[in-house]
Amino acid sequence: MAEPNPEPKPSGAGQRLGAPDTVGISTLDPGLRPPVMPPGRHITIRVRMLDDTEELFDISQKASGKVLFDLVCSHMNLIEGDYFGLEFQNHQKMMVWLDHIKPIIKQLRRPKHTILRFVVKFFPPDQAQLLEELTRYLFALQIKQDLSCGHLTCNDSSAALMVSHIIQSEIGDFEEGHCRSHLLNNNYISDQMPLIDKIMEFHSKHIGQTPAESDYQLLEVARKLEMYGIRLHPAKDREGTRLSLAVAHTGVLVFQGHTRINAFNWSKIRKLSFKRKRFLIKLRPDLNSSYQDTLEFLMASRDCCKIFWKICVEYHAFFRLFEEPKPKPKPVLFTRGSSFRFSGRTQKQVIDYVKESEFKKIPFERKHSRVQYNSRLSPLPSPRHHEVPTESGVPGHRLSSPPRRHWKESVLVSAEDPSASRITRASPSPQRNGHQERTGSFSRTEEMRGSPQPTHPGHLSTGVVSHSPHLPVSSGHSHGMVNGQKSLELGSHSPNGRQPSPLTSPLLNDACSVRTDDEDEVRRKRFPTDRAYFIAKELLTTERTYLKDLEVVTVSFQSAVGQDEATPDSLKDTVLSVFEPLHKFHTGFLREVEQRLALWEGRSNAHIKGDYQRIGDVMLKNLQALKPLTANLNKQSDVLLELDKACKASRKLEGLCRDFELQKVCYIPLNVFILRPLHRLAHYKQILERLCKHYPATHVDFRDCRAALADVSEVVDQLQGSLIKMENFQKLLELKKDLLGVDNLVVPGREFIRLGCLSKLSGKGLQQRMFFLFNDVILYTSRGMTPTNQFKVHGHLPLCGMTIRESEDEWGVPHAFTLVGQGQSVVVAASSLTEMEKWMEDIKMAIEMAKTSNGLSSDLLTSNLTDNKLQEDSSVEAESEDDMAASHTSLERPAPHRGNTMVHVCWHRNTSVSMVDFSIAVENQLSGNLLRKFKNSNGWQKLWVVFTNFSLFFYKSHQDDYPLASLPLLGYSVTVPSETENIHKDYVFKLHFKSHVYYFRSESEYTFERWMEVIRSATAPSSRPRLLNSKEPHHH
Repeated sequence: MAEPNPEPKPSGAGQRLGAPDTVGISTLDPGLRPPVMPPGRHITIRVRMLDDTEELFDISQKASGKVLFDLVCSHMNLIEGDYFGLEFQNHQKMMVWLDHIKPIIKQLRRPKHTILRFVVKFFPPDQAQLLEELTRYLFALQIKQDLSCGHLTCNDSSAALMVSHIIQSEIGDFEEGHCRSHLLNNNYISDQMPLIDKIMEFHSKHIGQTPAESDYQLLEVARKLEMYGIRLHPAKDREGTRLSLAVAHTGVLVFQGHTRINAFNWSKIRKLSFKRKRFLIKLRPDLNSSYQDTLEFLMASRDCCKIFWKICVEYHAFFRLFEEPKPKPKPVLFTRGSSFRFSGRTQKQVIDYVKESEFKKIPFERKHSRVQYNSRLSPLPSPRHHEVPTESGVPGHRLSSPPRRHWKESVLVSAEDPSASRITRASPSPQRNGHQERTGSFSRTEEMRGSPQPTHPGHLSTGVVSHSPHLPVSSGHSHGMVNGQKSLELGSHSPNGRQPSPLTSPLLNDACSVRTDDEDEVRRKRFPTDRAYFIAKELLTTERTYLKDLEVVTVSFQSAVGQDEATPDSLKDTVLSVFEPLHKFHTGFLREVEQRLALWEGRSNAHIKGDYQRIGDVMLKNLQALKPLTANLNKQSDVLLELDKACKASRKLEGLCRDFELQKVCYIPLNVFILRPLHRLAHYKQILERLCKHYPATHVDFRDCRAALADVSEVVDQLQGSLIKMENFQKLLELKKDLLGVDNLVVPGREFIRLGCLSKLSGKGLQQRMFFLFNDVILYTSRGMTPTNQFKVHGHLPLCGMTIRESEDEWGVPHAFTLVGQGQSVVVAASSLTEMEKWMEDIKMAIEMAKTSNGLSSDLLTSNLTDNKLQEDSSVEAESEDDMAASHTSLERPAPHRGNTMVHVCWHRNTSVSMVDFSIAVENQLSGNLLRKFKNSNGWQKLWVVFTNFSLFFYKSHQDDYPLASLPLLGYSVTVPSETENIHKDYVFKLHFKSHVYYFRSESEYTFERWMEVIRSATAPSSRPRLLNSKEPHHH
């Protein structure tokens, strides 16, 4: 007979016991359905969570272990559940893992009297591989438990530092009296009293650190400890010496006491087996090794051997295999050996699934006693969250009798039908799928998120779960900021919540003006249809954007930075003298173009004579007036150099510029705005070339257009050499801000060639790395979830003497190639054959260039990095007190950094771009009005759209100072809708990336062709080399 349902109490994995209220991020919708339950009599299973609360689950006795495990994960809204497992004490009093394949009734002899523990099973080498904040929070709870029970042993300094991060997350910012009282009432380590002063000293340095950051820093310290994730299994060697065996992501480890004395990497192990009490490790033949072929360890019993062998099999499969191993066919007559195999997703599959599935980020509750960290640094911009129904609070100390809750029913209320409610059992019917529910509401939520105004309820699908604090309520206000615009958070989430993933989508609501089909037809009949008119209109729309870009420097930058006393007079004078005359000139030019287009559109009777259906005379007149300002255009390099010099001389000015780049108005890097006048001349040239190509020689406008083209071509040719060098200089300056651990990146003669994602093969398997190719060196980096959002340099490969070869057959890894340098070789794999060909072509070209670069990379890396270079292929990470305290050595916090640069987009989209691609993107800028439609929406929204820097930026109108949303286009495909999509309109193109589909509608055939052309330039990068002339002097 089943036990009666106890009253649900508010605790669980989504909460911290005894600490301040704050907001975390999970990715599952509240309405996630549990797995399908097989028929049969139900039994009640008790599961103890990582925060010591207990949950009761009703489950069929015929259900497999996986059904129960999936039920627990869905209850907690946990996506990355594959890192965890359920363990219990069997009838032999031994702790074993719940087998996912076997039925529960065959594993638990007395289910009512057995408590299963939900704990971490697989410990990854780097917490950055945990993409979910909720997952890192659960890992932090595991580390807290391991510290308390003595599993995680370390020196006093490391223990004090870890406890300081724990209490920072639980009680907030340091306050001496409260901190001391909390430590006296709560024990985190066995001998805590002598360390209280040291813990308080560390805690005082964490001011402003959010709970999510505290989790991340705690894991950063823990992962470097020798006993991190280690579970010891007693054994003896052949001589009878008492040892312990353990398994980790690197392989099998041997301990004596708590000291590791040996390690056998997976790559060296040929076979693991056991025979009765003997555990056998067969090694691969190695002439340089003194070990015998087979190592033998004696364990307490055959069951002990089998338990350890099973976890070794699972660790190897999870961390080393690309996909779950397939089951072996059952033998017909007799069996030999164990049929056990790893069941579940591998780590690679988990990471790919979370990245590619693009779940919505929704808050989960953390229950704390108080919050005192700086609100400016909080993970979300103080949204008003709905309250999850809870009962009385839970005390902060560990409870002697853990509270229980019975998870059986929950009420789901849909915002689409507020009056409707549904009851869902723990064993739902199979026709509804949790993943389909999430993606089904995705596009509607996406449409409303960016709205500054309340939206129609039909645009949002949220849920409220009555009896589960684990399952939060999405407020509809939890949005990220990209370029200061509202955007959807996808992929990984920074622990500080300050910068989301740059895989943003245009999140605008129906507040934008909607044009009906009748209005569209009237407009088409009224306005001109001549191709020259639309070419001239492109001049108008892009000139409006260009003038706004000039105002970023002349108005916004001047008011934010130019007025500060830290800004030197020389910089102020240079910016004013260069940009003010240009701004004044283009203001007048735009006014003339607007007047001409108004006449051309027929708003007066002048068009009857055809006197104003041309634009060449306006352009000729103004381009001739622009010639005296050519000297100003030559001074763009002076502005870049002066700004760089001033920032190097003043930390305050550097901070002001960094803060300015985080403002909404600075939607692309500041240095790009400075080079805009040079880019604009190339746009004039392209527009005039199109007009000359369109007009017959007898047309009234042809002569003026040809004369204007000759004038602008002369200026462009004069400035072309300077432009190429300035673009390279600007790119090096931008990359310097994205990289952590590099000095002297910007040096004379260095040229940027390509950046992008490659997978580096090491002892830990394939690991995602961001590579940067220059004409003398290759840097490889990783993106840590740090407050600065920068990429940490792991190492560099000088190109001098390097060779490159394809090595797919050698390593069995698709699209792999090997870089062989002086004293080292690196194996990397590209995401596709095309990417591999681009990288190999550019690297071969760079190797040839390196022969004349005179060793530029000699002092590239910082001394800090070269002294403590990450040994990625090493399975040993030494514990260091200096490393433990390195995260926060003072009260000074790292400054925020743009998390949406092209480097971050390439990281998330797993692609690459070259300097050639950047130059083409600069040439292919475009602006104008477009109508946009989502895949599942009915109406078309009229938006002002700007294409630049590989992205679309969306505005309500051309008069807005900053965009509402952005859409990076790398990885997108641009096509024409098919008949089955029922888009019965002219001039419509479709943007598609994974589950994202957008339709855009232009006003004419010409504008349709132009948008398709420029977007294809961003979605299908080129690989043409565009190199600096090595004989010409460099500006830096």
